Amino acid sequence: MSSDVVTLLAAEIKNSRINGERLWASLMELAKIGATPKGGCCRLTLTDLDRQGRDLVIGWAKEAGLSVTVDKIGNVFMRREGRNPSLPPIVSGSHIDTQPTGGKFDGNYGVLAALEVIRTLNDLHIETEAPVEVVFWTNEEGSRFVPVMMGSGVFAGVFALEKIYAATDVDGKTVREELEKIGYIGSQTPGDHPIGAYFEAHIEQGPILEDEAKIIGIVQGVLGIRWYDCIVTGQESHAGPTPMHLRQDAMQVAARVMQEVVVIARSTEHGRGTVGMVQVHPNSRNVVPGEVKFSIDMRNISDDAVASMDAALRAYITSVSQETGMRIVLEEVSHYPAAPFHADCQTAISRAAQQLGYPSRPIVSGAGHDAVYMSYLAPTGMIFIPCKDGISHNEIEYASPEHVTAGANVLLKVILDYARVV
Repeated sequence: MSSDVVTLLAAEIKNSRINGERLWASLMELAKIGATPKGGCCRLTLTDLDRQGRDLVIGWAKEAGLSVTVDKIGNVFMRREGRNPSLPPIVSGSHIDTQPTGGKFDGNYGVLAALEVIRTLNDLHIETEAPVEVVFWTNEEGSRFVPVMMGSGVFAGVFALEKIYAATDVDGKTVREELEKIGYIGSQTPGDHPIGAYFEAHIEQGPILEDEAKIIGIVQGVLGIRWYDCIVTGQESHAGPTPMHLRQDAMQVAARVMQEVVVIARSTEHGRGTVGMVQVHPNSRNVVPGEVKFSIDMRNISDDAVASMDAALRAYITSVSQETGMRIVLEEVSHYPAAPFHADCQTAISRAAQQLGYPSRPIVSGAGHDAVYMSYLAPTGMIFIPCKDGISHNEIEYASPEHVTAGANVLLKVILDYARVV
């Protein structure tokens, strides 16, 4: 390749932009499958509507000249070949299943933004050194079958395929049966598919970018999570005859622990602390509560930070139990490790946003994504765009066409960077 051709190609790449109108039209077309009266989308995993959505996206991929591979858990990879087919592909995508009262953008945006990148490469006749692939993963949402992030979890070896096949929905239907029913059990063994790097574009699902008037979030990682059940045991007694200083009021002690959860979370930049479920016994208006059971959700940017929160909570509980004489039991019921994203991927996203003139900021994700499991296998990055009022998993979920376009333009630059053109 002559130096003049290289110079022209470099200039074309620098000025390349995706077709925002085409991307928006694709999002709106996919949203018609499972459309709800309030403007959202209900396309539960492995239903006939899911099949229709899969068929539509695969049809678009084939129109763009992509080859299609489906693995045994129904993950779908759509490949644009590169000059060097032996290189591991640069992969981008997300999921197209939704919540029962979901929106048009969660997951779907990441898949169609990646497809739009491919369409743009075709339009500009840009050939990459490494192959580029679009993927959509099976059952990210976990609203019909658990666990969440099922397809990517099987792909990464976190979940055993046969165990996942046996998972059932509320009607007793298994994952395997429903995959077979919609025709999406492929032949490739999950994980037998190389990935050079993985990028996922997504709506933020929170209010920070909108609040700060930023267009691009450079995701540092997904917060680690610990879930607990906490039980405070006191003594039921009559609300009238029992003086305050002689009560063993489980509710008042539980309230102190609940408040401390918030105090601990606020002590660090990325801390999160939530009490979302409370059960009071005997739950009577004129009885001093004898037992309170409540949930605790604690999150932070790293496993060490989560462990520090855990230690602070346990120390406080010990202190309060000794002070009041009440029994307080803290049981950890679930633990999800933090998933930091690759520093080089974050740098590439930041550089692309700066080149394009989009205001950006580092940000963390409090929600899980398929990128979590991909980060176990390859350098991984996520690109966030704002969503109106931070609302997601809701039929009124919305991202503006301008922001949808911006995120996809950043994704285009990053994929060109990683797939190498010149």
